[in-house]
Amino acid sequence: MKPKISPSVMCVPLQALEQTLRIFEQTGIEYLHMDVMDGTFVPNFMLGTDFIKQIRSLTTIPLDIHLMITRPEDKLDWFDIKPGEYVSFHYEATNHAQSLCTKIRDKGAKPMLALNPATPLAVLDELLPDLDGVLLMGVNPGFAGQKLIPQTIDKIKRLRQMLDTNGYTKTVIQIDGNTSEENVKKMRAAGADFFVGGTAGLFMKGYDLTERINNFRACICK
Repeated sequence: MKPKISPSVMCVPLQALEQTLRIFEQTGIEYLHMDVMDGTFVPNFMLGTDFIKQIRSLTTIPLDIHLMITRPEDKLDWFDIKPGEYVSFHYEATNHAQSLCTKIRDKGAKPMLALNPATPLAVLDELLPDLDGVLLMGVNPGFAGQKLIPQTIDKIKRLRQMLDTNGYTKTVIQIDGNTSEENVKKMRAAGADFFVGGTAGLFMKGYDLTERINNFRACICK
């Protein structure tokens, strides 16, 4: 599966937002990762509904919406989800994961289940038919700039084996958390194919963003 890049928009300085979006368009960025945090499920607030609507007015790049919020099934309509977009939610955030997947599909979007570092792969056993992807967190969600939890690489390998063995070869594995050039090479080799780019891989102070994106893509396309 051709690997995809989804830059984390929360890492973009507001004063450079439009300029950065043009760079994303010029470099063929596939999705924009929108971190939505409610201060309850994770200890931070981030990217509200109005901000996301403004992003939609500035670019045609589809969104990859990461809901780090409680009861996401009650809040889907807040985000004007478009067909073809990805929407991920956390296993612990809802008691009705399968019905939430159905609601996401009814909007023409692609459901992904997000797993925190300590959430076991076993929670996927009854959900694989309902998912287009699995988001593995390489750090505990809430803040950028954290170090990669070492078990992440092995977890990617085990997930890829689980998916392939059960016939879900087209189910994507997205990775979010410390996707540095060094780490994404290992993540790609382990079976990941959808990468959230943040402060470790794309938005590094003093570096040209176009160059960073090109280098990042070279690392995941080898």
